[in-house]
Amino acid sequence: MAERLCPWWMGYLLACPMRRWWQKPEELLAPYLHEGMTVLEPGPGMGFFTLPMSRMVGPAGRIVVIDIQAKMLESLRRRASKAGIVERIDARLAQPDSLGIGDLNDRVDFVLAFAMVHELPSPAVFFSEAAAAMKSGALMLLAEPGGHVTPAKFQAELDAAHKAGLEVTARPEISKSLAAVLRKN
Repeated sequence: MAERLCPWWMGYLLACPMRRWWQKPEELLAPYLHEGMTVLEPGPGMGFFTLPMSRMVGPAGRIVVIDIQAKMLESLRRRASKAGIVERIDARLAQPDSLGIGDLNDRVDFVLAFAMVHELPSPAVFFSEAAAAMKSGALMLLAEPGGHVTPAKFQAELDAAHKAGLEVTARPEISKSLAAVLRKN
């Protein structure tokens, strides 16, 4: 298991509207998303990014969310249903050692890996599975919390991503985070 797994009840704090004061999903993701895209979001919590992304990809788009905690997914589905966008979200329960997304190979346009890779037992397995799901030229926004992840650990994650065929194309400034944009060749 991971060193530190965010408990399900913490999802309420992570989805709190006050978080938008320092992280605005629409502004953060606007350069990467457009209508009709298929997005992969592992570790979505209760949908702080999921709900805005669902609106951004529109009715023809799809957000595939994967979590190992059923309670996170249940709360996310409930929030998406209230927002009238649940049909755009494919919520899946994963195993701790695999995303279980073999059916998505070469179908994903964008991956949002926000504050979750450090919780995984093997970043290398994650990046390998995510890269297999991504279309050629697809992007991943990787962001890790600066308070939990050291620059050296973040570099190790980038090295694992590189071995999986993902190249760093940008280093965006994201509040309280270490971040990189990765592209699948």
